[in-house]
Amino acid sequence: MKKIALFVDVQNIYYTTRDTYQRPFNYRKLWQVLSERGDIVQANAYAIDRGDEQQQKFQSALKHIGFNIKLKPFIQRSDGSAKGDWDVGITIDVLRSANEVDEVILLSGDGDFAILLDEIKQRDNVTTTVYGVLKLTANALVQAADHFIPIEQDYLL
Repeated sequence: MKKIALFVDVQNIYYTTRDTYQRPFNYRKLWQVLSERGDIVQANAYAIDRGDEQQQKFQSALKHIGFNIKLKPFIQRSDGSAKGDWDVGITIDVLRSANEVDEVILLSGDGDFAILLDEIKQRDNVTTTVYGVLKLTANALVQAADHFIPIEQDYLL
């Protein structure tokens, strides 16, 4: 059975599905679809911790599905801007696991990950799949992936 590692940029998926469809992503459906394709040996969901009760319920639901939740604190800067992304953390985890699986699946639209996919395909000979909202996914990321699966109505709640 094919071994799959799954990495979800939660903030990216939340905002792109909300802004495009005004509906949240269906993580349970994703898990069901991927489970039919192989054995999910690693599944990380990367999120920002605001300490909010609704968010904690969501994280609990993800854990129940089978995800390992990785949290970073929300940082509000003195100028009013906010910081909170997981690009480096996701990259490190992908690099560490790519040689142990047959397929790396990334949920994000962030073009910064294109170079990561190019690297693991060449270095580890791993298949790469990206799920993202097409109009909000960087073309470089779509091109870097072996397979791009657009998030459309069938993957929404």
